[in-house]
Amino acid sequence: MTIKIDNRMIPGTQMDKEAMGNVTGLAFLDKIFYIQQGIMLAQIRDISGIDGSTLQNWVKRGWTGNAINKKYSKDQLSRILLINMMRQALQLEKIDYLLHYINGDIDSKDDDIIPESKLYDYVCRIVDAVSGDVVYNTEDLRACIAQMTSDHPEVYPGARDRLNAVLEIIVTAYNASLLADYANAQLQQLSI
Repeated sequence: MTIKIDNRMIPGTQMDKEAMGNVTGLAFLDKIFYIQQGIMLAQIRDISGIDGSTLQNWVKRGWTGNAINKKYSKDQLSRILLINMMRQALQLEKIDYLLHYINGDIDSKDDDIIPESKLYDYVCRIVDAVSGDVVYNTEDLRACIAQMTSDHPEVYPGARDRLNAVLEIIVTAYNASLLADYANAQLQQLSI
């Protein structure tokens, strides 16, 4: 069984793909950061739909890095969007574990397998590649992920396997969120 869900939003955001020129991933981030090196909390709120107190709570808990001069970087926005993509399906502590599993300490780039912006790009490309199929064949998803990451440098033995496992979890959690939204919309139809 395949359920097709027309998700017009850029993953992790409340931004319409068409309104942004049908870009996602790094192309979307590049548009956001075209003129400026960092964005303010209010801009992140507008992009993600997450209220400011929630974002500040995530910073306090160490789930995303602190702003520098009240501005957030491309990688920080990417991390926020990744968390936002999964938070309906996974507990925040598990999302934090997953992101630490791939990139270690949030305050150090030395232990990272991949920059968060590149991780977000891979997720968006994979989501686009499965073309709205929310229920999919696991082997097909894994093959898609392996193909997408085949050129990613292996920073240490086994790093690409780790990356691929994390990508599978993120895409699956995101699709679970889309399915929950779909089910809620179907339930709303019963109430009419």
